[in-house]
Amino acid sequence: MRAIIYCRVSTEKKSQETSLKRQKEELYDLAERYHFEVVKCIEEQASGFEIEREGIFELLQDFEAGRADCLLIQDETRLGRGNTKIALFHQLLKHNISIYTAIHEGKLEIAEADSMILQIVGIVEEYQRKIHNAKIKRGMKRAVANGYNPTKNLSNHQFAPGRERKEVPIEEIVRLREKELTFSEIAATLRGLGYEVSKATVHRRYQEYQLIDSDKTNR
Repeated sequence: MRAIIYCRVSTEKKSQETSLKRQKEELYDLAERYHFEVVKCIEEQASGFEIEREGIFELLQDFEAGRADCLLIQDETRLGRGNTKIALFHQLLKHNISIYTAIHEGKLEIAEADSMILQIVGIVEEYQRKIHNAKIKRGMKRAVANGYNPTKNLSNHQFAPGRERKEVPIEEIVRLREKELTFSEIAATLRGLGYEVSKATVHRRYQEYQLIDSDKTNR
């Protein structure tokens, strides 16, 4: 199994260098006992309450890219504290990353309270996905009921399916707006067709269209 070692101390004081060195040695010993291949060792000096850490961004990027399978830390507080710790636990569990600690000499034993919070977060996230999908379906049904035909109106859609298509279809935004759909419903409808756009983007593009159209009319 490929592992990333993460070591952290909270301050940049010279005295903390000893702590970093000790963490690193203990975690390399842990990796050796479990026959892990250490692909990277990340060391940083930053507060555990701070989530914007270069080391954290680096290890998350590596895990998302599939370059490692597990994380080795001295204890859970080295990863983070408070809400930051829970957020990072959630991100790692979503990618099926195993966490091993030197203090447990094996897999991390998540506290019961933290485990309950993670379960709640997972349930909320699942319902957010359901709400998002429901909004797309609702927007599409309303558009179709008002005479909107995505197959007919989206030219060359078959050549750029899904998320690969980056352009925002201004004509479709205008057409859906004329059918009295809200900007949120228009955004949801377009996302269902593979356009990654937000409500704010749809609103902005519609305003730009109105300005251009008004300028043409006044000439």
